[in-house]
Amino acid sequence: MKKRIFALAMVLVMVAGLAACGSSSDSSDTTAAESGGDSTAEESGGSEYDSLTDEELYELALEEGGEITVYATTSKMLKAEEDFEAAYEGLDVTIMDLDQDEVLQKAQLEADSGNIYGDVLQAKDTNGSVYYEYFEDGILDEYFPEDICEYIEDDLLVYGYPLYTGAVTWYYNTEAYPDGQPVSSWWEIIEKDEDGNQKYRLFTKEIGTESTYLALLTSFIINADEMEQAYKDVYGEDLEYTYDASAFDFEVPENNAGVEFLWRLSQAEMTFIGDGDELVAAVNNSTADDPALAMASAGKITNVEESGYTIAWLQNLTPYTSMYNTENLYVVSNCPHPAGARLFIRWITGGTDAESGGLEYFKKEGNWPVRSDVEDTWNPVTIEELGCIAPDLEAIYENYAYAQNMWTYWAG
Repeated sequence: MKKRIFALAMVLVMVAGLAACGSSSDSSDTTAAESGGDSTAEESGGSEYDSLTDEELYELALEEGGEITVYATTSKMLKAEEDFEAAYEGLDVTIMDLDQDEVLQKAQLEADSGNIYGDVLQAKDTNGSVYYEYFEDGILDEYFPEDICEYIEDDLLVYGYPLYTGAVTWYYNTEAYPDGQPVSSWWEIIEKDEDGNQKYRLFTKEIGTESTYLALLTSFIINADEMEQAYKDVYGEDLEYTYDASAFDFEVPENNAGVEFLWRLSQAEMTFIGDGDELVAAVNNSTADDPALAMASAGKITNVEESGYTIAWLQNLTPYTSMYNTENLYVVSNCPHPAGARLFIRWITGGTDAESGGLEYFKKEGNWPVRSDVEDTWNPVTIEELGCIAPDLEAIYENYAYAQNMWTYWAG
């Protein structure tokens, strides 16, 4: 996976006059077209707010009127409202719990009408659409607090400012396989026995419409050499290519191991279930004689403690288990409370010393902290030890629609 490293922009701007600024959206106008196609949120010029302290932002937020509106995609954010207001007397935060499509639609509609009410937006960008269709179009603005970003890996600061990261992974039944996970490679998940029967019953969400799943499969097309090597490592022989690339009105690469995997997976018997808890329940109910694997959010592992499920993650699959699925925070461009927005973002991500209390709501197994000064005591392994990599969202965005079209055609 190609990784880009970007240094934080060191912006030295005086505090005076910031309260009169409606937004720092001008700083996000350095688009991919202007920079040869490699512009990212972090290298787009920075913001005059990035170097301000909590105290400076608090003073400006009071001058703005003290109101802050947050469009969130998790109900956990609602729990932060009272604690934030207790920490910053005189500020009033309104948190709206919506799904991903709703928060983005609200931001789009408000930008189109010029009547902007939202200040902060939380969204997960699994296929690059948030960055390329909302950030680059000026609907969302960047914020990279300099002191906090010193504790965050550069790979996680390419396309937005992260709150925490998760992953989608496969689950197996630990009672059915007491000696450990039954597969070590993605290729083994779709393996057949000597009689040509599928070894495992497979449960997932509908891949063609589930962007997180499809983005991961798209990454295999991008990293075809790694997929090809993974096959050879498992079976000791070169991969045989069986897909037909001629059925499409766009160019499908020949002998691409990621495309071959997509083809074979599309022909497998699969059960699509829209609810993640039901996906892992299917694994919990499986047996050694009738084994099942399910692909679901890593956070569904909490069913072990909550419901007594005998499930576990498949770890260190080759060529890699999954990609980081990062929850990002954005400032809404031209928002009415730009300082308040950034103060809330700082607080919810831990503040200067990671002790603000904002991160407490997101500390659960299957969520991983992105700050190196936050000790992860709730996950048995790091996300790197699980076998996840940082996504190349530019490449995924460029190839996502092709992968979706291939899947839809082949699966249909």
